[in-house]
Amino acid sequence: MTEFTEKVIKIIQRIPHGKVMTYGQIATYADNPRGARQVSRILHSMSMKYNLPWHRVINSKGGISLTGEGGYIQGQMLVDEGIEVINKKINLRKHQHNFK
Repeated sequence: MTEFTEKVIKIIQRIPHGKVMTYGQIATYADNPRGARQVSRILHSMSMKYNLPWHRVINSKGGISLTGEGGYIQGQMLVDEGIEVINKKINLRKHQHNFK
């Protein structure tokens, strides 16, 4: 496993209940600002193995990128955490998590 992958997994595991982060934001915190697509691949391939809260990761515009049932499930999981989702969009000013 690469150092970047390890960092991404640790960052995603630390996203608190009721908050979201973007793919690009996670990539930046993991020291690869251009690695948003890699974050997506890591989520896809490792969410189950590492019990990642995959539903808390959204696109840079505050939207749910998944389509169909996956997008519906993600939206419902976010709503269950108290995040308001309107037309697959989340208010980043209100719900985006930033590590200090």
